[in-house]
Amino acid sequence: MKSTIENTVEFVKEKLEGAEAGHDWYHIERVWKLSKKIAATEDCNQEVVELSALLHDIADPKFHNGDETIAPKIAREFLEGQQISEGVIEKVLFIIKNISFKNRGEVPAGLPIELKIVQDADRIDAIGAIGIGRTFNFGGFKNNPMYDPEVQPSLNMSKEEYKKSNGTTINHFYEKLLLLKDLMNTGKGKELAQERHDYMLGFLDQFYKEWNVD
Repeated sequence: MKSTIENTVEFVKEKLEGAEAGHDWYHIERVWKLSKKIAATEDCNQEVVELSALLHDIADPKFHNGDETIAPKIAREFLEGQQISEGVIEKVLFIIKNISFKNRGEVPAGLPIELKIVQDADRIDAIGAIGIGRTFNFGGFKNNPMYDPEVQPSLNMSKEEYKKSNGTTINHFYEKLLLLKDLMNTGKGKELAQERHDYMLGFLDQFYKEWNVD
């Protein structure tokens, strides 16, 4: 008999088949693995961490006209079908609703360690070499320009402005990616983020050299 985690993996793989490459099953798998790596250093509920990591992007609002209610609904229906306790379901849904970078201004104080772990894992997958690849992939998906020296980053966007932003891919580094290192919650998250952050800085230096044909 398959475990709940095995069933969740199967469900997510099926649900995200054909998804945009930065938010597909492989993104989920990396976040799941990173979550387990960080969870090993914290006192936490492993089941909540793993289920949340696997279900956190089951219906990313970016691909559903900004609707943030779809993912919790899909996750609840699936977890109820797995006979997961209501207490665990509520914790998983709380993480799904509060994990996003764009929602950081609305998140309540005193976050549970499980959310901190999965949030760190999700943010770590947004930086470094993988983060660079995902960012350019999504920029291409939206047909955003790679870079425009005349367009400056918007550093204090509201949630609504962030959701509607169609800025350049390079500006996204300054609007989000380079901010993530200092938003890590856990010691392990900070450790893993530093190397990837430094890699992005090196990439940007090289990008500008090549752009300017130095």
